[in-house]
Formats: sequence, C-alpha cells, structure tokens
Amino acid sequence: MTVRIVDRRQDSRNKSSINRGRFIQRFKGQIRKAVADAIARRGIRDLENGEKIGIPGRDISEPSFQHGRGGVRDLVHPGNDRFQRGDELDRPPAGSQGQGSGQASPDGSGLDDFVFTLTRDEFLDIFFDELALPNLVKRQLARIDEYKRMRAGYTHTGVPTNINLVRTMRGAASRRVAIGGPYASRLRALQHELEAALDAIPVDDEDVVRLQHEIAVLRLKREAIPFIDPYDLRYSNRIRIPQPSTQAVMFCLMDVSGSMTEAKKQMAKRFFMLLYLFLNRNYEHIEVVFIRHHTTAEEVDEDSFFHSRETGGTIVSSALKLMHEVIVQRYASNQWNIYAAQASDGDNWLDDSPKCRELMSNSLLPLLQYFAYIEITDGAPQNLWQEYSKLLSSHPGVFAQQRIGTAADIYPVFRELFRRRLA
Repeated sequence: MTVRIVDRRQDSRNKSSINRGRFIQRFKGQIRKAVADAIARRGIRDLENGEKIGIPGRDISEPSFQHGRGGVRDLVHPGNDRFQRGDELDRPPAGSQGQGSGQASPDGSGLDDFVFTLTRDEFLDIFFDELALPNLVKRQLARIDEYKRMRAGYTHTGVPTNINLVRTMRGAASRRVAIGGPYASRLRALQHELEAALDAIPVDDEDVVRLQHEIAVLRLKREAIPFIDPYDLRYSNRIRIPQPSTQAVMFCLMDVSGSMTEAKKQMAKRFFMLLYLFLNRNYEHIEVVFIRHHTTAEEVDEDSFFHSRETGGTIVSSALKLMHEVIVQRYASNQWNIYAAQASDGDNWLDDSPKCRELMSNSLLPLLQYFAYIEITDGAPQNLWQEYSKLLSSHPGVFAQQRIGTAADIYPVFRELFRRRLA
C-alpha cells in the first residue's frame, strides 16, 4: 500500500533555514572548534568549500528537570583501604577498550557524534567571524561598497519576523470599512423601507418578504468580509544606504627561495589563501598586490602567486623595496589604508636582515596601517625574526609577528593576527 503524506501546514517555506540558523547560533562554540580542526586537514583547493563536522552527542542533549527524592535520608557510603584522595590511576592496558572517542556504557549502548554539514557560506561565516582589518580609519569616498541598513517604510512582502502588527491591523480595519460601507448604507435604507412597509395599512406581505430577504443577503455579504486578508499584511522594510567607505590595499609578500621547502610553501600559500578569501568576502573592492621574491622581487597576478614554481636564493629586502616603490607610485598614504602580510622561513643573508629592519622602520611602517610577519619554521627563530622583533616596541599595534610550525597552527595564527580589536 502506498502512503502519501501532504504537508498543508501554514509555516513559512524558509522555516527550515531559520531553524538551521538557530542551531548554528546555539552550538557556535562547538562548530567553531570543529571548523578550526577541519582547516588543519584542508588543502589549498579545498579551503572555500563546505565541511561535514561532528558535534559530540552530549553537547546536543536537552536539559531537563527532575523531582528530587525529598525528605530526610540517612546514607551509608562504603569506604576503601586502597585509594586516598588525589591518587592517580594507571592507564588501562592496550586492547582493553575500544578506539572510539566516546566512553563505554555499562549497558552496551552509546551515542555517536552528531554529524552536521555546513554549506560554503556557513563555513566561511564561522571561519571569518570576529575578524577585521585593524586600524581601518581613513575615510574616503572610495570603491569599497559599505552600506548601513535603514528603515524605509513598509512593504507587502517579507519574512514573518518583520511583520508590523499595527500597520497590518490598521490596513485591515480600513479595508473592512471601505468594502462594508456600501453594504451598511444599503442596509440602513432597506431597514427604513421595511419599517415603512410594516407600518402601512394594509401590509404588503410580498414586499415585506422581499425586503427581509435582501437584508439577510446583505448581512451575509458583510459578515463574509475577512477580518485579515493577505493584502493587509505589512512588513517593516529596510534598505541599504551607501556610507562613506574605506579605501584599502593589501600587499602579500611570499618568500619562494630555495630554503622554503615544498611543505613550507604549501603552508604559506594556505595562509595567503585564507587572507585572500577573507578580504574578498568582507571587503568587496579592496585591492590586493601579490609579490613573490627570492634574490629579486616581482609583482605577479593571483594565479602566478599561488602556482608559479620559480625559486632561487634569498634577499628579503628586494620585496620590501618593490613594495615601497608600488606604494609611492600608486597608493598615496594620506588616501589609502595600506596593509601587508609577509610569509617567509626567516632564512636570509645576515647582512640583509638589518637592511630589512631599517626599511621597515624608516620607510614602510610610517606609511602602513598594519604589517603582519609570519615565519614558517619548526625550529629556532631565524635572523630575520630576531631583527623584526626589535620593531615590536617601537611600532606597537602596527607591526605583529607570529610563527607557524605545522598546518594546525595556520588557523589560530590567522585569527590572532586579524581578530577584531576594540577601539
């Protein structure tokens, strides 16, 4: 037998998306942790896709109230002669328990993790939550589109949460008066005619019956006017008003010298891919300048920056000099918010690292809003890191540096460098 179920509930067609948003908001902490773990496993081509994540079953259980036993009770707790408070227990021997992340249950049952699939937009929203370019303060009527949502009257369409009850009821009352007005005036006229027909001598029974029938029909028509019609619904309308926006440019400097192994280059590319996605998602028309360097530096396009295989020696100052030339030629510091992110393994010629610090201190940092240096190494800090460290005290809030040892460090380092700071 075939069973066909027809859902005729009057719920909004977007109710499932509303419930999904509530679920994400409620378990945002667990989902954010799962997103952080997923980033460490991803490659460059997978960074902007969705993700299937798992939430521990204990975190999605609903709280409940239970009645206590009540009353006065005497309890006897058994003691022991083997353990004292603070004693540590030995780990169970290998093979005595399962390999899962959960714990065994005495009755042989348990609860698997709740698997939840995030869409691409949901994944990126959570990943880039609470991130922003720091010190974005210079206001210009520039190309970056920023909008402020303002109330702008009412509209006939919208979501249930934006319905305006006062305007809806006012419109419904006006419609009932407008439609029922002719009926009311006609009813008053028929009532007067009926009274006159009943007072007449002799009484015309046919005329009285006709008038009573017309009155009954008009009353039915007036009562059939709906209290609220879909036409009466009014929703609060909000529009986006263009605001004076911020003009910004981001310089991405990547070391591609021979000391940068393929693994280090992959981590650098993943960091810059996150930065590129973040900028394109949060700032529609921000300009990005890509610079690759070994002994010489070159401004390249996006495809060459992420996929070119050129390599060589290491002279970091070449990238800083090229960046300064581009700023002087194309980006006036009194009109642009200028940012930069540099990724390198820190292995530089010893006499070149002091030059890099001088270039940064005297030429670049006075023009920049923010400069982030990322050193990709799993060993001791290199000479470039030691020279750059001297800039932290002289340029607080403008210069920052972090180290990445493994792929798992990319996400926390990225969030630390670009987290939204309180004014």
